[in-house]
Amino acid sequence: MRHDVSLEGEGEAPRAESHVDDPPYAYRFAAADARAHRRRAIGLAVTALVIAAAGAGYYYWSQQPETQTPAPPAPPPVAETRPAPEPQGEPAIQHPIEAAKPEVAAAPEPETPLPALDVSDQPVTDALASVLDRAAIDEYLIPTGLVRRIVVTVDNLPRKKAPQRMWPVKQTAGAFVTTGGETAYLAQENARRYEPFLKVMESVDTGKLAALYVRFYPLFQQAYRELGYPKGYFNDRLVEVIDHLLVTPEVTGPIKLAKPWIMYEFADPALEARSAGQKALIRMGPANEQRVKAKLREFRRQIAGRAITTTQ
Repeated sequence: MRHDVSLEGEGEAPRAESHVDDPPYAYRFAAADARAHRRRAIGLAVTALVIAAAGAGYYYWSQQPETQTPAPPAPPPVAETRPAPEPQGEPAIQHPIEAAKPEVAAAPEPETPLPALDVSDQPVTDALASVLDRAAIDEYLIPTGLVRRIVVTVDNLPRKKAPQRMWPVKQTAGAFVTTGGETAYLAQENARRYEPFLKVMESVDTGKLAALYVRFYPLFQQAYRELGYPKGYFNDRLVEVIDHLLVTPEVTGPIKLAKPWIMYEFADPALEARSAGQKALIRMGPANEQRVKAKLREFRRQIAGRAITTTQ
């Protein structure tokens, strides 16, 4: 068994490169990232894949000799009538937040004006204290720029990379462990590193969390449009990313690793080609992956307005 450089920072799958270095994120978190780096930022944040279709091309040629016949006289020109182009509006919203159905038994809190996004850290953190113990918030969350961190991480999970310095949660304790000597494998001991965090995740009342998300949704929407999607709808993206995570394969056998440079990679090219979010779930081990997926399904049901229509 050996401790070595972690796979944690790697990730995969397209929709463009990470937005971490784009404004406003490049400058909003400069100071916060320095502090977060000292605390070693991680994680597992909450979550579908946009599948790029490849088009097939073909060509055709004729080997039949041409028959030289006189061309018929051309008809008189007729003015072409085309329908007026449809106005280009915003993309259709698939999962309107108004259709979300948080399963909350308690009476809703009185409505209060939302804070501005730039000063939302404390109000959002205080609201989370109704679903998370304060000690858990201090231990696991990075409160600086929390809404923006959640949005950029969600958007990056189906991509090739989801840089940890922008994650809203801190790094999992313990070192990444391999086994097998010269032929390295992912050690089963890694799964135990996630246990404290998963217990906190499972203790969260999903209905209350969904209700908080709906309440603060305008801030998430603003942060998403700032990220470079002026016509985008964050709840659609969130549901899409959750669906992407739910189809992550559950690898039960030993996972062989390769180390072409400094960081470990999956030796299996099919696993290595997976997205940042899917690879993070695979590294957790199949049992932990199932626990995360169960929570994601529960949250999705309450924010999507309709159930999953395909088997996940």
